[in-house]
Amino acid sequence: MVNRMILNETSYFGKGAITNVPVEAKARGFKKALVVTDKGLLEFKVATKVTAELDKSGFDYEIFDGIVPNPTIADVQAGVAAAKAAEADYIIAIGGGSPIDTAKAIGIIITNPEFEDVLSLEGVADTKNPCLPILAVPTTSGTAAEVTINYVITDENNHRKFVCVDRHDIPVVAFVDSDMMMGMPKGLCASTGMDALTHAIEGYITKAAWEMTDMLHIKAIDIIANSLRDSYAGNQDGREQMALGQYIAGMGFSNVGLGLVHGMAHPLSAWYNVPHGVACATLLPLIMDYNKEFTGEKYRDIADKFGIEDAYTSDLAKVRDEAVAAVRKLGQDVGIPQTISELGVKAEDIPAISQDAFKDVCTPGNPRDTSVEEIIDLYQSMM
Repeated sequence: MVNRMILNETSYFGKGAITNVPVEAKARGFKKALVVTDKGLLEFKVATKVTAELDKSGFDYEIFDGIVPNPTIADVQAGVAAAKAAEADYIIAIGGGSPIDTAKAIGIIITNPEFEDVLSLEGVADTKNPCLPILAVPTTSGTAAEVTINYVITDENNHRKFVCVDRHDIPVVAFVDSDMMMGMPKGLCASTGMDALTHAIEGYITKAAWEMTDMLHIKAIDIIANSLRDSYAGNQDGREQMALGQYIAGMGFSNVGLGLVHGMAHPLSAWYNVPHGVACATLLPLIMDYNKEFTGEKYRDIADKFGIEDAYTSDLAKVRDEAVAAVRKLGQDVGIPQTISELGVKAEDIPAISQDAFKDVCTPGNPRDTSVEEIIDLYQSMM
């Protein structure tokens, strides 16, 4: 069996990493950037930390701030138009998963215009050219979009999110700077942090997992289990650790895929505009419990990273339950909803949502094969 690893070219880590944005732009001969971000990050003077560095260095740029949570096809097309109008030769994506995902789609379409309908990018699209170069500056510690080959777009007309997987979309440089994450409100810190944990755990137990990705995912679980509470409390060291942990998880899952948590979370975002991290975090303990008998000894490793002393000596069934309980407790401690009714889910929608979850590109990677009927039962158990 052949395993493939794709990672971005260069990354900077630590407080002050964004000072290297103009350094990299100059070294690569870039002339004009389209800065892709959202209005909130501009209003609260987060994105402007990066544009100030560009201003000091005399770099030209235009701002596209039309990004919303769960970005849509129309958002991508508006961004493509903005990039063309600006005659940008690179993109600086500043934000969480939504701005960086949108930037990836914009960049791909600029260099592969035959995909301008956006929908044709779903799955593994046969793009020929690397996207317009992207410099990615994450402002949340969860999605790892700065190091993955994946992005997610919402198809509003059909109430669904679709996943695009493209080796041509990965940012060329990432700037993982905890200063950019200090403005996160506690709720966003919690949801993106638990999303990162979901990436690490699903990547660790997915069918395609192998030695190199296992190494990355178990380290990510270790970091997140021991730093998310501090990050949630506003501690900068905690946020710096979370920034690293989510990046490491991204290095892994981008190459082996995810599972049913993401498969079931995507429809909740598409139907009810639930933030992706919240949906994943709410579902994670339930799906861990559902999968536990199909994961070999791996829950021992997860339990150990959560500080469970008998992880390698107790009965396996007991340890699996302890691992699930530890993840659930972490979610509770950072304020994650414990039912999907709290997310606005309607019981009458569950059959249709379950069909979408079953067809989601992430679902086949789950260690336990599933069915629409079982997904319906899982959703109903969370009401």
